[in-house]
Amino acid sequence: METIDLKKEFKHLYQPSPKEVVLVEVPEMNFLMVDGKGDPNSSQEYAEAVEVLFQVSYALKFKVKKGLLAIDYGVMPLEGLWWAEDMSVFTAGDKSNWLWTMMIMQPKFVTSEMVEWAIQEVKKKKNPAAISKLRFEAYAEGKAAQIMHIGPFSEEGPTVEKVHQFIDAIGERRGNHHEIYLTDIRKADPAKWKTVIRQPFI
Repeated sequence: METIDLKKEFKHLYQPSPKEVVLVEVPEMNFLMVDGKGDPNSSQEYAEAVEVLFQVSYALKFKVKKGLLAIDYGVMPLEGLWWAEDMSVFTAGDKSNWLWTMMIMQPKFVTSEMVEWAIQEVKKKKNPAAISKLRFEAYAEGKAAQIMHIGPFSEEGPTVEKVHQFIDAIGERRGNHHEIYLTDIRKADPAKWKTVIRQPFI
């Protein structure tokens, strides 16, 4: 059985240094995605989105491992694109009106047919509330600036500002604020949480 390490393969995208902002070119990759709105700390919609993303991602992993392709790989971390219709609300931290797309990257050999199979399997066994909202889509982010934030989400402000200052010196921000959650926050000390902060630009 072949084993692949996607985090290692894409180390420059998923393990940046916390010391300085770096420029990266993010290629087109395929994701399971769920869109929604509301405060991630209290929204039932958000919790349901995260749940179904992991359920389908693990169904795919085991399907691939147990015979379809005989390849073993680790499920990739949760990622989020964040914005608001009125960005002044977003920067002010009014999370009730935040819009988001939560997503998990899938290996390039995962096809839409495989995703549909996994969705039906999860639907049959657990029928999670957000299963109908799930989609499989390519996302090409292109040129972006990123850095690793160490600590709780509530203290991201200065790290985000550092990324914005880096971009403002050489270009113009575009697209959505992007975060990649590398830590299981149910188990780890908030002071040690690792979050990739990324912002595309032109």
